[in-house]
Amino acid sequence: MKVTIIGLGLIGGSIAKDLRKANFATELIGVDTNLQHVEKALELGIVDRSANFLEGVKEADIVVLAIPVDKIITQLPLILDTINPATSVTDVGSTKKLICSTVENHPRRGNYVPAHPMSGTENSGPEAAVEGLFQEKICIVCDQEKSRPQHIALIEKMYHSIGMDIAYMSSDEQDHTTAHVSHLPHITAFALANAVMDTNDRNIIFDLASGGFRSTARLAKSSPEMWGPIFKQNQDYVVESLAIYIKHLEEFKESLLNKDESKMYKLMKNANRMRDILNGENSNLVRKKSTTTKMYTK
Repeated sequence: MKVTIIGLGLIGGSIAKDLRKANFATELIGVDTNLQHVEKALELGIVDRSANFLEGVKEADIVVLAIPVDKIITQLPLILDTINPATSVTDVGSTKKLICSTVENHPRRGNYVPAHPMSGTENSGPEAAVEGLFQEKICIVCDQEKSRPQHIALIEKMYHSIGMDIAYMSSDEQDHTTAHVSHLPHITAFALANAVMDTNDRNIIFDLASGGFRSTARLAKSSPEMWGPIFKQNQDYVVESLAIYIKHLEEFKESLLNKDESKMYKLMKNANRMRDILNGENSNLVRKKSTTTKMYTK
């Protein structure tokens, strides 16, 4: 099984590392326009060899697109034009609706399995790639009815091999959900970092920064080149999630201005309910690892 990874950064490199560990791929081929990334990926043994775009796509049994979402839109149609009829194609983009619409009428749309493996860190580049990044995490597969069964099965097998569970959503549902659980936290972290940077005594603040601030602001180190296109493509749902978030910030602000301790504690205790939700006690997502059992959101 030859797997071509296009984009040798954190996600592409980590997928390659885990596919190697799982013995899923007989050969890992790396493609990247950044030659330094290619050299580093070869040096670190992330891929077996490099290739140019055409070679990498034509030789692959599976093509994994792990590049920014604006680049996926331009490259995906070219990949579907170039692949062999039996080749499966997937991407790891955090947005899906616009990407899927770009190839909606492509003759080889059935070869493409839109996916979003829900994992990552704030770091970037081949050096940031780590084994086990996807273990026991969720991979969202979108619009599965538009992909041919054999390609769905192979891509599912690939993601299962690196330890992921599979969830099925429409591309619109995926964008709406990730706006709240992924895109909003990143915008919040960027805003928090800018707020602290905007203070006169910011150097003292950074000197005193402890675990709480560091863990909250960690995402502010994420790549603007990756996240800018995500925010742009998912603009409507990101703005919606921001409006909800700002409403709750205003409630906290008002409770403080009005010295309404009862309201302030009520807001915090309501937020504490997140503990039970994250522990799975009220989860609406059925999590199973069987390659034959599909998972649905209620």
